[in-house]
Amino acid sequence: MNQQYSNQPPKKRSVGKIAGLGCAGVVALLVIAGVAGGGGSDDSTDTSKKDKAISAADGQNADNTKKEPAEPAKEEAPAQKTQAEEFQACVAKSGTPTEKAAVKHVTKVTGADKRNDILDAPEVFTDFSGGMMGPHQGEGKLIASAFTSCYESDNGLVTVYDKDGEILANANY
Repeated sequence: MNQQYSNQPPKKRSVGKIAGLGCAGVVALLVIAGVAGGGGSDDSTDTSKKDKAISAADGQNADNTKKEPAEPAKEEAPAQKTQAEEFQACVAKSGTPTEKAAVKHVTKVTGADKRNDILDAPEVFTDFSGGMMGPHQGEGKLIASAFTSCYESDNGLVTVYDKDGEILANANY
């Protein structure tokens, strides 16, 4: 018995190396297909008229066709109100005099436009100071009450903040 047996385990195939090379081949194929397929656009061959220069002297564009006269400017649609302005308008329409006075201090409203009746949490920001224990706690409650009169939700909680970001009041609506 002159044969020698080694105690070394048999060589394993390098599965990771084979898989890595296979993936690299797929990526390379995709890159080549993207380049060959013309993934980018070349604007030098664009023949559309959308970007042609307009000559101010004769009212003609670069391909010598007459430019149509511009229509007179129509009145622009009224600017869309911010959420704070909408809230203030609602209170001005149906609020009490004390609510109207308190709502004049509202600077910003967020979250009032998106309601899903699951968990609505709008925030009302004011220029008051002092937080929940400060001198403007009453006005904060009036603002929260006015908000509940203007908006409805099955499960909403409005929070009123002072100018420093401290809570003045909150209310379910």
